Amino acid sequence: MEAIANPGAKRRVWWEIALVLGLSLGRSAIYSIIQLIGMLTDSTPLGEQVTALNPSRSARPLLDLALQLYAILFALVPALLALYFLALRPGEPPLRESLGLDWGAHPRMGAPRRFGASRQIGRIGRDLAQGFGLFALVGIPGLVFFALSRSLGITVAVQASALNAQWWTIPVLVLSAFQNGALEEIIIVGYLYRRLQDISWNQTTTIDWRFWLFSSILRGSYHLYQGIGPFIGNFAMGLLFAWWFQSRFGRKRIIPLIIAHTLIDTIAFVGYQFAPAALLRLIGLS
Repeated sequence: MEAIANPGAKRRVWWEIALVLGLSLGRSAIYSIIQLIGMLTDSTPLGEQVTALNPSRSARPLLDLALQLYAILFALVPALLALYFLALRPGEPPLRESLGLDWGAHPRMGAPRRFGASRQIGRIGRDLAQGFGLFALVGIPGLVFFALSRSLGITVAVQASALNAQWWTIPVLVLSAFQNGALEEIIIVGYLYRRLQDISWNQTTTIDWRFWLFSSILRGSYHLYQGIGPFIGNFAMGLLFAWWFQSRFGRKRIIPLIIAHTLIDTIAFVGYQFAPAALLRLIGLS
């Protein structure tokens, strides 16, 4: 991919990045910074404060369900917008190739159907295996680090789900986990990588430290509403995901990252309901 040489075109790319982030994770980062300042200046110590994820939006169950689905659906719009902007790049391959979004793609025209199907199955299996591997690599140390940061008082107590118990609660929490994974990985890894490539970043086979740090700092910053610990933990996760995406293992495929992120959030949102109370108290979940 050749970088854009025209200064005006480069400025337009920066404006596009700013607008996409302003509608999504950049907005969340600013909100989290304001929240952190508020928590640090509060009379209650940071470690004694509580934040709730996935709150109920209405006391009426069906209205609550409708509002939950509405929030999940429209939270994905910035990710779709980012993909749309990437699809408009002239002379570039389809997104299913440039970001590895090819699970639903048909075999290439002219290839034997059986051969194409076997390649597709192999691709899906590899993505699933890598997604579960990244989940194990991040999820288990992440819980340990979260417990440590809680003991140091630099992380608030987290109520992983404030939803009222309904027949639809677990499916909605899983959808919320997927929404988080898709939104974050598409925008701060796939989209940023490709758009920053257009302005001369990421031009070599080795990872560009500017993209590496930009993506990772952004990932950590929109978790600051949970305290300093989650910033550090998610920054480290961002370093791993950004490196893996560009490495020979990741092959610039975004789906394994979405799988890993969805699994991490699903365990946080749903799995805690089945964990012993003593363990939840230890790691600061409720």
